[in-house]
Amino acid sequence: MNRRRFIQNMTAAVAVADLGSLPMKVQAAGQVGGAQLPGLFRFGDGRDWFFEKRFGMFVHWGLYSIPGWHEQHQWRKREERAEYGKLAQQWNPVEFNPNAWLDLAESAGMRYLCVTTKHHDGFCLWDTKATTFSTMKPPFGKDVLRMLSDACHQRDFPLCLYYSIADWHNPNYPNQGRHHELPPQSGDRPDLIKYTEFVKTQVRELCSNYGQIHGFWWDMNVDQYRDRSINDLIRRLQPDAVINNRGYDEGDFGTPEREFEKDEDAVLKRPTEACNSIGIESWGYRSDEDFYSDGHLLRSLDRYLARGANYLLNVGPTGAGAIPPEADAMLRRIGVWYNAVKESFLDAEPAPGLTTNRNVLLTRRGNTIYVHLCRVPVAEAVKLNPMRVAPKSAILLNDGRPVEFAVDLVPSEHVDFTPCLRLRKLPVNEMSNSVLVVKLEFDRPILPDVVRAGAEPDARVR
Repeated sequence: MNRRRFIQNMTAAVAVADLGSLPMKVQAAGQVGGAQLPGLFRFGDGRDWFFEKRFGMFVHWGLYSIPGWHEQHQWRKREERAEYGKLAQQWNPVEFNPNAWLDLAESAGMRYLCVTTKHHDGFCLWDTKATTFSTMKPPFGKDVLRMLSDACHQRDFPLCLYYSIADWHNPNYPNQGRHHELPPQSGDRPDLIKYTEFVKTQVRELCSNYGQIHGFWWDMNVDQYRDRSINDLIRRLQPDAVINNRGYDEGDFGTPEREFEKDEDAVLKRPTEACNSIGIESWGYRSDEDFYSDGHLLRSLDRYLARGANYLLNVGPTGAGAIPPEADAMLRRIGVWYNAVKESFLDAEPAPGLTTNRNVLLTRRGNTIYVHLCRVPVAEAVKLNPMRVAPKSAILLNDGRPVEFAVDLVPSEHVDFTPCLRLRKLPVNEMSNSVLVVKLEFDRPILPDVVRAGAEPDARVR
């Protein structure tokens, strides 16, 4: 059967499949005082760990870390397959210590980890029987994934596995020179049927030989080929694993990357895990990397976490297996911020309906509302129109200092002639490379109908 006929037949099979048998239902749950809370998702099964952990470490690691230029070194530098393959003879990450990775992740407030088991170059970080292009060859000869999964299980640290569908090494993968593909290679035997069986074999290995796996992170399905049986296999073997949307069906969650997708919706339409790397050039280790500012990453983190999404922040270990000092320092600085403000994300719901101010995001838990200055502030005050109820207290989570507030009429609101809650004298210059999060505690639930009805204005400055 030729490749086109194979795809047509499989597409038809998927079209008549019993969609009701797929465990893809996502509930938007949670009510306060009869009002539906937006952006609060649950699967209703073991996958709900995903909505509790929220912030994870992404790790891109493989042969490409040896030259230290880019994780797509072979493709972007137009390097011949045979020449690139020689890097396998140098693979000897003697400084790899999975507990050091987990120590760093925990210090940054990260609560799960996702590692590249096979990137586009086809090099495998586990003891696979499907190819010899793996970490098991000398001089290292050790199962990286075994070492990492054992450490994660010992520390009850959820582990997710990245797997690239595009493969620049396997002769059966149909490289056609499309994006993230090699041009057709001499000696290759393109065969989508055989390559898909290769993928299934490796999925069985990954989901059967390393204990509990909490997630499967597909990447680069260039063909956009659909085969639900592959994700069904993962679900049978690892029922608590969440699966992303870059594989063989729509998966459990969306994956906006860097700033490529301008996702500014106040309410997310499905479970989401945004991802970014600490460097602007590469996801793998780059010896001459240009790093993002702390402020940029914190704003990116806050913008997604405050809307109910998860976030994966990536580092690239060196060829020796160590986290670079710059990456280590960045994650620890980010951890200082995250650990100070994390109560505004964990078990808190997005609350976009409480203000019309789109320069901030709000989250809530009971009678507590958190104000996230997710955009670069233009002033030291924040108006929370149409809210005109004074809180019992206002605290800046970043360092615990009290925040002044008032419910009053300000000149810029003369048209509507309506007072509103205003946060004053925020340390926007002092903390210009951070994201401020203010905790407001009220003596009653604050819902959209209460906000609009308001109360007698309390003009006292506190």
